[in-house]
Amino acid sequence: MTRKPQAGQLERLIESALHPGRFVPDRDGYSFAREVGAVEEQIARLVSTDPVQAAALYETFLAGCYEKANEVDDSSGSFGQFIVGLFCGWIRARRAAGADPDETARRLVRWMEDDPFGFCYGMEKDAAEALDKVGLEAFVRQIRGRFEAAAPTQPGTGGPLERNPDRARRRWAGTLRTLHLAQKDVAAYQALAEETGLSAEDCLALATMLVARRRPQDALEWAERGIELATKARHGWSAGQDLAKLRRDLLAKLGRGEEALDAAWAEYLAHPSKYTYDGLMTFVPKVEQKAWHEKAIEAAMGSDLHSLIELLLETSELERLAALVRQTKDEALEGESHYTTEPAAKKLEESHPDLAARLWCAQGLRLVKGKKSKYYDAALSNFERARRCFERAGLLADWQRLVVAVRSEHQRKAGFMAGFEVVVAGSGPSEEPSFLDRAKARWGHGRRPGGGG
Repeated sequence: MTRKPQAGQLERLIESALHPGRFVPDRDGYSFAREVGAVEEQIARLVSTDPVQAAALYETFLAGCYEKANEVDDSSGSFGQFIVGLFCGWIRARRAAGADPDETARRLVRWMEDDPFGFCYGMEKDAAEALDKVGLEAFVRQIRGRFEAAAPTQPGTGGPLERNPDRARRRWAGTLRTLHLAQKDVAAYQALAEETGLSAEDCLALATMLVARRRPQDALEWAERGIELATKARHGWSAGQDLAKLRRDLLAKLGRGEEALDAAWAEYLAHPSKYTYDGLMTFVPKVEQKAWHEKAIEAAMGSDLHSLIELLLETSELERLAALVRQTKDEALEGESHYTTEPAAKKLEESHPDLAARLWCAQGLRLVKGKKSKYYDAALSNFERARRCFERAGLLADWQRLVVAVRSEHQRKAGFMAGFEVVVAGSGPSEEPSFLDRAKARWGHGRRPGGGG
């Protein structure tokens, strides 16, 4: 039978894992996280058998982490995430111990107020998941108290406004929104949003909660209200997109499929892409999909190159893709990311090697002109594939013209030109044996690990 670790032993493990006095650079972040995480796992196992001791140990661990904070390069935010996990573990331990939920909530809020390193920023979402219903209600009461204490008053009255309440009020209002959303409390969320200023994001939250409550008509009204707000807001685009999609889904659910299709078509015409195409075809009756597909592709011609290439690939319109590449100037192709041109080049290699060659060249030239030597290997691979495509298409003269141009424009880039001349000579990076191929060759010649030869 395994003995339960004593508090003193675990406290020593906490101190050892935190390495007091030693700076933890970013490169050691993984090993540091593994060490402290292993200790936290031991404390978590205590919650079921000795929750009071577990809660006390979580508090000790949290105190140690705050003491350690200046000695950790937390550029990835992983240490902060770990600390939030400790808070949640503390909450669960307090719950298991039957601790007073109001006291748990009060202490949580005090930590949120006294947070010099910002570890508690946004913690309320995780805390809400760790709290039970009674604990969440207590937490809401505490936050509501802070929110009301920050209520604006007239200047000169000595009220909260003169202690800069606007910032505090916004903070606690945001926290309350998160908690009401976790509670799925539509009435409380709506009242708060209308008190502090309704936004498109609020409408999205309310509509989402109403969908979960199977009230699609009410959800639709909030979605439409949110879409109107999003058009007026400076940063309402993201919420507006989500609201538009939700509106279409709700229209379809309410038996208003034609309206949903009209809305999806309007969205597609405004922003033709593979994403809006997928959204459109969701609402098209199966028997009409071929006609709508043609209509959608025709409407997209002339849109931005990136979206159009992605759309034609997504819909397997290879001949239209070939025609698009054929009519696009080399400079425009060079301006596109390899995330756009590489999939197109691969698709066209067999059926249109001449066009694939242009796309591979565009990628290679973009990288070389960018003067970033760490990408030269990728550029060489692109030129190698371009050479093969030119050969397959019988366009060796075009390849030679490219070689002359590259030598003329980039001759001073010695690190690149050495590899480029290897590609020109008829070999390149992909023709060299891989690490595993070399290992297999050595293995096949009778050389075994540990053997003498």
